[in-house]
Amino acid sequence: MKSQSRITKVLNIEKPIIQGPMTWLTDARLVAAVSNAGGLGVLGPNAGQTTPATSVEEAVEKMRIEIQKTKKLTTKPFGLSLLPGEAEKDPFTVPMIKMAAEEKVAAVTYVGNVIRPELFEMLRQNNIKIIYRALCPNLKVAKEAEKYGADIIAVTGFDHGGDLPKKTISNFDLIPMTVDAVDIPIVADGGIADARGVKAAFALGAEGIYSGTVFITSDECRANNEVKKMIVKNDAEDLLLFRTAPAPYYRSLPTKLANHLVQMDKEGVPSTEIGQAMRGGIKAAMFDGDFDHGYISVGNGISNIHAIRPVSAIINDLMQGIE
Repeated sequence: MKSQSRITKVLNIEKPIIQGPMTWLTDARLVAAVSNAGGLGVLGPNAGQTTPATSVEEAVEKMRIEIQKTKKLTTKPFGLSLLPGEAEKDPFTVPMIKMAAEEKVAAVTYVGNVIRPELFEMLRQNNIKIIYRALCPNLKVAKEAEKYGADIIAVTGFDHGGDLPKKTISNFDLIPMTVDAVDIPIVADGGIADARGVKAAFALGAEGIYSGTVFITSDECRANNEVKKMIVKNDAEDLLLFRTAPAPYYRSLPTKLANHLVQMDKEGVPSTEIGQAMRGGIKAAMFDGDFDHGYISVGNGISNIHAIRPVSAIINDLMQGIE
């Protein structure tokens, strides 16, 4: 099924579905599978790696290698993720953009509330499409991103996995608010894992879907298989929620570490200390399968995930929600 929308036209893809860049869990195989199925696959930080990079140069070259591996598996557009910080504290983003331009990467997800106009200009000059996703979404940053040249806004509600926004506003409140505030198309991020969620998001004005959790349970995702089974077995009622830093909140399926983090929160431990206790936990559990020292970051959409399936089947199911 092919769907023509502003999202598909901007990104030159067949289906308005963007796979979220799930840090350690992405690699060339997953990203190519999403793009080959008609969506936009996105390489996240540490894509394809087993150890973190120790320098800017190493991080850039490791990403270049994963991009080149992806190109061998697909001729379709795909992207990579950027996490820009303040210019004086961010040595990674400019070299990563330069490399992405050299490799002719089609798009980036620009993640964070730090909007740097010079980065938007670099991307636009190299014909790299910009999907902007604020960690703490609000209408001010959405309008600012549009002003500086974002092509698409990813609206992230409190339903999604990973760092949670400061305000507990659901996707289905944020979608119409943002649609009314900007002229560029928006994609819905958070809590969407089946055709019903897609249909609801589109009814509220979204023109595409930005999803991570549902792709964790794909055959092609390199997440630990026990994690995939846990996602299928559990639902949103099983998720734990706790404070942390720098994100205000985080959620996880139950693990030994996640239970400990919840207890720290109940005892009033400062969120910065909870954040320190989390370090390395996402890779430990979700990639290495170490549930004593890791946590399992997923969105509320797990309630609608009932099987481990190929990427193509997941995308075909999501597309049933688009009329």
